[in-house]
This record gives sequence, C-alpha cells and structure tokens, in this order.
Amino acid sequence: MITRSAQTVHTNSINIQQKNTQSWQEILSQAVTKPDELLKILGLSTDLLPGAIAGSEQFQMRVPHTYIARMERGNPDDPLLRQVLPLGIELDEVPGFSVDPLGEQPKNSHRGILHKYHGRLLLIPGQLCGVNCRFCFRRHFPYADNKLNKDEWQSAFDYIRNDSSLTEIILSGGDPLSQNDQRLRWVVEELSQIPHLKRLRIHTRMPIVIPQRITDEMIDWLTATHLQPIVVVHCNHPDEIDNNVVHALNKLRSSNVQLLNQSTLLKGVNNSADVLAELSEKLFNNGVMPYYLHLLDRVQGAAHFEISEQEAQTIMGKMSQLCAGYLVPRLARESAGEYSKTVIPPIY
Repeated sequence: MITRSAQTVHTNSINIQQKNTQSWQEILSQAVTKPDELLKILGLSTDLLPGAIAGSEQFQMRVPHTYIARMERGNPDDPLLRQVLPLGIELDEVPGFSVDPLGEQPKNSHRGILHKYHGRLLLIPGQLCGVNCRFCFRRHFPYADNKLNKDEWQSAFDYIRNDSSLTEIILSGGDPLSQNDQRLRWVVEELSQIPHLKRLRIHTRMPIVIPQRITDEMIDWLTATHLQPIVVVHCNHPDEIDNNVVHALNKLRSSNVQLLNQSTLLKGVNNSADVLAELSEKLFNNGVMPYYLHLLDRVQGAAHFEISEQEAQTIMGKMSQLCAGYLVPRLARESAGEYSKTVIPPIY
C-alpha cells in the first residue's frame, strides 16, 4: 500500500481555502450525509450507490468536507474513503459479530456512564461524532438512553464523587469535542471539584477530521483546572495528517497536553507494516505517542475490515524491524468482561 503524502490530492468542487476559514461548527453541520453526494464529489461510479444507501440506512454516513479533501478522486479503494463509505455487506449477519461486542450494556447501569475498569470510568457528553466510521464499535449503542439533563448530570457527578477509587475520567462515547465549549467547560469545572480525580482524558477523532475544532477557547477549558489533560486521538492512516491536522496537534502540544494515538487495524486501510510505520513517524514528529493498535472489535456491520490475529502479529513483527521501539504501538484486543485490554505479542 502506497501513501500519497507527496502527491496532489484531488481537485473537486470544494473550495478548500473557504473551508479552512469556516468555524468548526459550520464544518460539522455541513458534513456530507448522503452517499450520492460523496460519490459525486469524488468522481466515483454510481454502481457503489445502492450498497452505500443500504448501509447508511442502518448507520448514517457522516463525513466532513475537511476529511473528504484528503481522499484521492476516482479511487474507490482510497484508505480514508474505505473508513467512511457505507457498504451493502454491512447488513450481512456474520457469526461472532454482535451489536455489543465489548459487553458494555451491563457496565452502563448509570445513565451517561460506562464503568468497565478500576480507577477510571467513561462519561458520555453526547452522541454526535465528526465522522461516522464504519467500524465503530458503538454504532449500535443506545445513546438516546444516555442523554443527560442537568439533574442527571449532577447524579453522574455524585456517582463519581462517591467512588474514591476513581482517579481518571474519560470523555468519550460519541465524540466529546462535537459538543460546544460552554457545556464542556461546565463539565470539566464540575469534575475538577472532586478531590480524588487527577486526570481528564478525552478520546476524540475531531483533531484529525475537523482540526479547526482545536481553538483557543477549547484549549482554555481543557487546561484551566488541576486535572492533567490527556487527548487520545484516533488516526489510522498517514494520509489523514495534513497541514491543518499538524497545526491542531502542535497547538495542543504547545499547551502541555499529553497526546496519544490509538488506531484500529483495518483490512484495506492500514494492514501494512510500511503504512503503520509511516503513521507512527508522522504522529511522533508532531508530538503524538503511538499508544494502542486495536484488533477490530467484532461489531455487527464491520466484519469486512477484520484480519486474523496471526496476520496482525506478523505485521507488528515487521513494523518492529522498521521502527524504534517507542514508535511501535501495543497490539491489543478488548474482550467483554475482562479487567483490562489484552496486549498481543508480535511474531518475528
């Protein structure tokens, strides 16, 4: 698989300069949600349309123009496009794939909270994401049942306050940075008043797909309290990193935010040692440490992305020969009911 870092990406109807001057809210609200529009922008065959429509009816397509701009026009196998284009095969029922592959429903006993591991829990500010990745393990998650009003937020804070074993809160779910700064500032300020909390971790795709989201206002609430800020970005392929993403990452880094990356190993996207090595180099050059490389969570609708564990181990063995050790993420599998992720050794 060859990346296009030195190539000119496609020219299409998008005025990229105009998009760069838009606010992140405008970019998010104008994301492409109709498969025919995406295919037209990229000059792709309408033969792809019936499957894309069928897949999008089950799990809506959502792709911001800022992300589409990095795709190669006319290439149905573009690694960024493959992550977001719905396919008819998503509707196939595949043995071993389920709507809740990580067994999160029993851990969602309190509205707006997922409490799976000791010492930390996940708080869900909302359901919206900047991009709907086709391999998302929460594509079937009951977000409507976890929407919090103000009283329910206070109940969630009380839950955290009453568990002194908690030292870290993770904002995730849908993408937390799709929420407005006023709400997020309030949430962080409330959390900072809980004495046993030490760290705030945000899992987000926004610095990658809509890097304009990293504003001065966002940096302000993220770094204004004693909670140590950690941002875990989700970047799967080096072509996702353009100049705007570099600017966003450097802005976070210069504000003393700890940056980590987690990727998912995806067939036809990044199942190559060379691609993963280039991704780690690009990330590290911009202050982001490789963290986890996840085996695909076996969520219904994503079976076409899966590669075997043995193939993954072999890829990691080859990657280890290409990179310094600190550039090699840990290959991991998450299993329902386990107390932590399982790290899988490479095969050399």
